Amino acid sequence: MPTPVREACEQIELELFADLFTKSVNDPEPPSVSEPELSLAHVWIVAAEIKVEERVAKLADFRGSFTTHAGTRVDALEVYCRACRRPYEDVADADCEAVIDNRHLIGGDQSVRAKRKVPTPPPNARIVPGERIQRRGISAYVSGISRPAR
Repeated sequence: MPTPVREACEQIELELFADLFTKSVNDPEPPSVSEPELSLAHVWIVAAEIKVEERVAKLADFRGSFTTHAGTRVDALEVYCRACRRPYEDVADADCEAVIDNRHLIGGDQSVRAKRKVPTPPPNARIVPGERIQRRGISAYVSGISRPAR
């Protein structure tokens, strides 16, 4: 004997598959959902300096944030984009390049950037190679390299 709950479940199953065979194979596919376009707009943030009490400074240092009292005037030190880290006056009229290419944050393209210069020693200096330092194993531990100082 079917119960009311079982009948309701069977009814739901039938409703779920009601349109299963109504479409033909030759019907065109519905348009696929495209990914949202990347926004090239800047996200502006302001670096500010606010005078606070010692307890607020301690809390802000611990939490990384704090709240101010309403009506406090805040002087802006710098206005820049959160994504590309460039100043407002330099890139206000241009699109944000962080979505496209963020190489400027690492000092430019690494393949074309000038290599670091090795300092040349003074003319009267003599380079003396030191002894080889063992940094792993029991000998490193015994010599004190890999264990913390007490």
